[in-house]
Amino acid sequence: MAAPDTNQTKTRVSARIAGISESATLAVDAKAKALKAAGRPVIGFGAGEPDFPTPQPIVDAAIAACSDPKNHRYSPAAGLPELREAIAAKTLRDSAHQVQPDQVLVTNGGKQAVYQAFQTLLDPGDEVLLPAPYWTTYPEAIALPGGVPVVVTADESTGYRVSVEQLEAARTPRTKVLLFNSPSNPTGAVYPPEQVEAIGRWAVEHGIWVITDEIYEHLVYGEARNVSMPAVVPELADTCVVLNGVAKTYAMTGWRVGWMIGPTDVVKAATNLQSHLSSNVTNVAQRAALEAVSGSLEAVREMRDAFDRRRRTIVDLLSDIPGVSCPEPEGAFYAYPSVKGLLGKEIRGVRPQTSVELAELVLEQAEVAVVPGEAFGTPGYFRMSYALGDEDLATGVRRMGELLREAK
Repeated sequence: MAAPDTNQTKTRVSARIAGISESATLAVDAKAKALKAAGRPVIGFGAGEPDFPTPQPIVDAAIAACSDPKNHRYSPAAGLPELREAIAAKTLRDSAHQVQPDQVLVTNGGKQAVYQAFQTLLDPGDEVLLPAPYWTTYPEAIALPGGVPVVVTADESTGYRVSVEQLEAARTPRTKVLLFNSPSNPTGAVYPPEQVEAIGRWAVEHGIWVITDEIYEHLVYGEARNVSMPAVVPELADTCVVLNGVAKTYAMTGWRVGWMIGPTDVVKAATNLQSHLSSNVTNVAQRAALEAVSGSLEAVREMRDAFDRRRRTIVDLLSDIPGVSCPEPEGAFYAYPSVKGLLGKEIRGVRPQTSVELAELVLEQAEVAVVPGEAFGTPGYFRMSYALGDEDLATGVRRMGELLREAK
């Protein structure tokens, strides 16, 4: 008798990879685009993507790079030396955090920096304190190397900011890392300098690593002031990884250039990983990023002014909808309104019980795409990006408001 074929009992996809959820924000954006392609006038508030073109000097640098044969070949896995130097200089200029070029690893977008930071620092069972609402990718990146996300939730009553007391209450002997994101995706929260310092000193006191995602550093409004944690707590520098990139600041989401900054041993280990995973980032994109981080911030200021105008518009429009509560975001380009007051109410014959169900109703009936709070660890909210044109923004929120005002 032939031996049984053991392959028949094996799963086709590993449990580790099968457990990864699709990016909720990209899924909503894809659905909105598919409906638009089918002829429906959908307005999408899903993806965090500036509607501006990449500034022309950056594009020109890429065009020139295409014709230079040196960019047609492999380059160092850690990034072009001149780009690493420029990122170190930019970090000092913008964040008052002094680092050396060998502390910089250039990655394929900010997501790869997030992934590699957790892969490099975590062993199975290590716990990561994860403030919520959180960006949808964080828990997936923590779980892949066997890490355990420990969610610490804040709501609109504290401006979506967690306190040292909350972090301390969640700390255990297995806590290794705190994930910190300010300005925040999805809420737009910006931690004031004194709170950033207090959290940093708490982390140093307890020997906890901090991974701080600063990709929205230049998008801060009003009286809010953004600071980099290792700059205000220098003694944290040896147990801190800073994540950043060109996507949001320079309207370069499609160029896929990010970076991680940290202690040399951690960066070297992450570079070893990247050398087997993807090798160097596309040289043309790196040349464009070099122009971005080395050049003028004038175009950045112009985009920030537009985002600031849209920020105030979306808050005003959302706040006029009964059952919706929308704190004013201080950074990034997201509003995070609570829609708890609408759940369970009848709207066109439907009683949505969750923000997922309400978002589906809004898409079908108002042709407006939003991301429900479940994707960010806090049901009962919507994330709405205001990185879209002024006219679409106003039309979309008004269209949604007309539907939601029918709630009874």
